[in-house]
Amino acid sequence: MYRVLIPVDRSEERAFHQAQYVSRLPNAATDVEATVLFVVPPNMFSDADAVEFSDIDAAVGAANLLEGEGVSVTRAVEDGGVSQQIVRTAAELEADEIVMGGRKRSGVSRVLLGSTVQDVMLSAQRPVTITSGTAVPSEGTRQVLVPVDADADRAHHQAAYVSGLPEASEAVEATVLVVFRHQDYKGAPPHTFEEIDAAVEAADALDDAGVPVERVAIGGEVARKIVDMAAEHNADSIVMGGRKRSGLQEVLMGSITQDVMLSAERPVTITG
Repeated sequence: MYRVLIPVDRSEERAFHQAQYVSRLPNAATDVEATVLFVVPPNMFSDADAVEFSDIDAAVGAANLLEGEGVSVTRAVEDGGVSQQIVRTAAELEADEIVMGGRKRSGVSRVLLGSTVQDVMLSAQRPVTITSGTAVPSEGTRQVLVPVDADADRAHHQAAYVSGLPEASEAVEATVLVVFRHQDYKGAPPHTFEEIDAAVEAADALDDAGVPVERVAIGGEVARKIVDMAAEHNADSIVMGGRKRSGLQEVLMGSITQDVMLSAERPVTITG
């Protein structure tokens, strides 16, 4: 089974989009086990014992949506430091993915990530998906955009995440994308997918897993081209590679990854 942890707060809108994303995972009704988690924050510790799952409308709504789509759901309430408890619960469940809700900045269309989301991304040792309040994953074949750079380790984790999705060979189509930085001017050298070994290896790994792959190389401003390509392909999600902080086991987000998360109007998954 594909195990997904869905940590929710009191925002019913965010919880709805998190649950909707999970319900649209390939073969979700038979292959996905979801845990909807509400963590009682420190400012409510005095009342923690009195908090029940049924008291949290956002959590109940998410669980009901998933169950209505046939997804197996466990309902959980914990207390403690919110991000730490989310990471701890994901480890205990051996979750394949954590699905977090994005935040909207008033007056603009970009996603503003809350501190809990950022803390989970920086410390979880598993893929973390940030959902969107605009794009809705399709119910058919899942279209996934996989932008890679020259880092073979990151590309390996991106390909492994995509090929590990439920029924990936039957229900997922991937586009592996290489963007040659700022090379979109007249007279720019030709862009060759095959010259980036990490991209070739990622595409080959997906091929070997039976996932249909399109290989694309373009030039331009990297984050903008990724977002534009996702829109052009009507991608259900973008799968980005995380970065490792030297000497530590935490993921350090690169500026391109952050820019994509803040501007893409569709779910973004950050792998290890």
